[in-house]
Amino acid sequence: MDTRFCSRPTFKNTLRRISLISVVVAMIASWVLISLTSMVALKQYAQTNLALLSSTISHSLEAATVFHDSLAALNTLETLGEQGQFSAAIVYDNQQQEMTRWDSPKIRHQAMIENLVSKWVYPEPVSKTIEHNGQVVGTLVLTGTDGIVTHFVWLSLAVLAGCLFLAALLSLLISNYLHRDLNKALHAMTSVVHDVRENRDFSRRATPTHIDEFYRFANDFNSLLDDMETWQIQLQQRNASLLKSTLHDPLTGLGNRNAFCQALDKLYATPEAKNGAVLLYMDGNHFKTINDTWGHNAGDLVLIETAHRLATFAGETCPAFRLGGDEFAVLLAGIRHEADITQKISEITQRLSPSIAISPEKSVVMSLSIGYAWAHSCSTPDELIESADTCMYQVKRSTRR
Repeated sequence: MDTRFCSRPTFKNTLRRISLISVVVAMIASWVLISLTSMVALKQYAQTNLALLSSTISHSLEAATVFHDSLAALNTLETLGEQGQFSAAIVYDNQQQEMTRWDSPKIRHQAMIENLVSKWVYPEPVSKTIEHNGQVVGTLVLTGTDGIVTHFVWLSLAVLAGCLFLAALLSLLISNYLHRDLNKALHAMTSVVHDVRENRDFSRRATPTHIDEFYRFANDFNSLLDDMETWQIQLQQRNASLLKSTLHDPLTGLGNRNAFCQALDKLYATPEAKNGAVLLYMDGNHFKTINDTWGHNAGDLVLIETAHRLATFAGETCPAFRLGGDEFAVLLAGIRHEADITQKISEITQRLSPSIAISPEKSVVMSLSIGYAWAHSCSTPDELIESADTCMYQVKRSTRR
C-alpha cells in the first residue's frame, strides 16, 4: 500500500492534541480531588448542622410533647420543614409511641443522583431526646435534606465544564504561541528537503532558529547540503568531461567520429534539414611525409593548427569534425547552388594556405583534398559519407597528376 496518499496528522495538530489531552486530564483530576475533599468536608458540616438543628427543634417541641399535642407538634415541624432545613421528622412520646410525622413533599420527586447524595450524606437519621425540667418527655428523629450538597454537585459540574472550556481555549492559544517557532523551523526544513529530493536543488539552506536542538540540526543539515552540492558539482564536471571526451577529439578539440555520426543521424531525422545540406569530406596531402620528416610532435602541431583554421571557418552553424588521422569533415547548411560549394572549398583552401610553424626555424604547408556530396541526393548517412569520400579521392587523384 502506498502510504503517501494516506492522511497523516501534522506535527502542529499532534502537539495541539497532546496539549489539550494533558490539560483536560489535569483539570478532571484536579476537579475530582477538590470535589471529593469538599464533599467530605460538606458532609461533616451537614451532619453537625443537622445535630444542632435537632437540638433547636427539640426545644420548640417541648411544650407540644409535654401536653401530647400532636397537631401543635406537626405545625411546628411543617413550619420549620418548609424552610428546607430537613427532609423528614418523627416525634415519639416518652413511651416511644409515634406522636406525629412530617415528610417533605419534594422527596417523592427526587432524581436518582439526589437520592444517592442523600444516602451518602445522611446514611442514618439524627435522634435527639426532648426534655422538660430534666426529664425525657419524647424523642425527635430528624432526617437531613440534600439540597445544599446537591446544589454543590451541580455547581461543581458547571464550574468544571467552564474550566475545561477555558483551559482548552487557553491551551490552544499557548500551544500556538509556544510551537510557532517550532512549526516554522520544521516547515522550512521540510521545504528544503522536498526541494532537494524533487528538484535536486542543493543550493537551498535551512534557516537556523533560536531553539538549540533545531539550531544544531539546521547547521548539521546545511553542512551535509554543502557536501552534497560539492559532490554534485564534481559529478557534473566529471560527466561533462566524460561527455566531451566521448564526443570530442582529445588532440584538436573538434567533434570526433561519434559526434559526426550523431550530427548525420540528426540531419536525416529531419527531412527538411537535408535541403541545402552538404558534406565536405577532407583528407590531408603529404601528411605522412611531415610525420616521417619532422616527427609526430610536428605532425600533431600541424593537425592542431589545421583543426583551428577549419573551426574558424565553420563557426557555429557549420560544425567541423576530425574523423581520425588527417581526415576531417564539415557539414555545410543553407547551400543552394554548386557555385556556393566551390566558393566554400576555395575559402577553406585560402585559410590553409599560410604555412604552419613547427619550430622557430621550420614551417610547413598543410593542404587538404576536399570532396563533397549533397545530403538530399543520398538516402542514408552511410551513403552520404561514401559519396563524399569517393568525390574526395577523385580530387586527390586529379591533384597528383
